[in-house]
Amino acid sequence: MQSGLESLFVLGTSHHTTPLDVRERFALTVDQTNDLQAQIHAQEGVRECLVLNTCNRLEIYCLVTSSSSLEIVRTLLCKAQGISELLFEQHAYNYTNLDALQHLLEVSSGLDSQMIGETEILGQLKQSFASARKDQCTGKIFNRLFEKSFQAAKAARSKTNISRGQISIGNVTVNLASRIFGQLNQCRVLLIGSGEVGEKTALALKSRGVDDISVCSRTLENAQKLANSLGCATINFEDYTSHLEYFDIIICSAASPKIILNKTALHSAMNQRPERPCFLIDLALPRNIDSTVDSLENTYLYNLDDLSIIANENLCARKNEIHKAREILRKHAWSIWLQIRRSEQILSVGDS
Repeated sequence: MQSGLESLFVLGTSHHTTPLDVRERFALTVDQTNDLQAQIHAQEGVRECLVLNTCNRLEIYCLVTSSSSLEIVRTLLCKAQGISELLFEQHAYNYTNLDALQHLLEVSSGLDSQMIGETEILGQLKQSFASARKDQCTGKIFNRLFEKSFQAAKAARSKTNISRGQISIGNVTVNLASRIFGQLNQCRVLLIGSGEVGEKTALALKSRGVDDISVCSRTLENAQKLANSLGCATINFEDYTSHLEYFDIIICSAASPKIILNKTALHSAMNQRPERPCFLIDLALPRNIDSTVDSLENTYLYNLDDLSIIANENLCARKNEIHKAREILRKHAWSIWLQIRRSEQILSVGDS
């Protein structure tokens, strides 16, 4: 490397640069994320690393001693996903050092999120950090960087109003459901999958009077565990399509690489309830619901991108808060960077 200032980088794709149908191709399972992280950490020149994989972003943070590490990491990622490096380059971004740190702080605070100001990303980032630390992929510098980023996120939220308003998938879902059905206490909900986002969405509906919720998952044990926490029933995954006609709201968040609810099955169900609408929320990546079901009469399908557009409808009114939050994070980033320069001499990492 020409300078130690190039020793920290982040390489990734997100909703900013990558449409939903392409993000599906980049999505990693939990096992794939852990395997990729281990492969990256094993590379010569990589001192510390962390892979952040969510529905809206795939980012790799690295502390390295060689300028070739960025290309190596890119190649490993593309090989793991079976995608061409050309396709990845069309949608990828990378930042180094202070810019990388500023980006991390904006991610952790929800400022870079698809739903600006949402809080779920902080939990996801903390989980990724805990996993990387457990697997010894992080060390003194990353441990400090990420802990400081969590503190900065808290400061940005407490000193601004970036998180004010209905900026969560659960809240948006409740509002959309209310527009379609009016009162929600008579609605029946089917939750397909046992993921955290689906669970939070179901809890948001439950808080608005929805008591009739059923859960199904490809792993029965996971379905039963979630059903117990929600105080609801379970349905066998193998035959849930035969029950579709009974549900008003269907939430899909299954970790499946392919479509699990197709147009044929839903069309058959809608024929059994011709006067009752069906509201579907596809929270999965890759998507779980065939996008063509939206053409069926009385059927309303929303995916992650749709929900984010609705959540950000009041974005103009919050632009000043976003600017204030970014300035707070910029000061935190510079302070953290100076601390690391003094204590860890990060600037000399790649001077060889």
